[in-house]
Amino acid sequence: MDIEQARAFLADHHRAVLITLRTDGRPQASPVMAAVDADGKVAISTRETAMKTRNARRDPRVSLCALSDGFVGPWVQVDGRAEIVPLPEAMQGLIDLYRRAAGEHPDWDDFRAAMDRERRVLLRIDIERAGPERSG
Repeated sequence: MDIEQARAFLADHHRAVLITLRTDGRPQASPVMAAVDADGKVAISTRETAMKTRNARRDPRVSLCALSDGFVGPWVQVDGRAEIVPLPEAMQGLIDLYRRAAGEHPDWDDFRAAMDRERRVLLRIDIERAGPERSG
């Protein structure tokens, strides 16, 4: 699978597991909602205080496994480097992510207030590799 095929899959499948690396090198898995942004990067909303945020800030190498809605079926894994975008710069990206993954919010002012209150950040993954490349 090439990177464009992975992006196409992620445009329609938002349930995923993000893998970051703990300080001892072991993987830490986090269920997330993900979408591909206008720049072709994978976008994820998370909190400033979340372990996945701390892990990605320390070591930006991450992997994401996106699954079909029914769990069994096609899936994709992307590997890349994460960047953490804090508020207030992240707000428009958080709004875009919500629209791509869930549609229109009933109250955008309430959404913005929740993002501030929860200290949300935008985690963006620059995709370097995608798979699976073969099945067996």
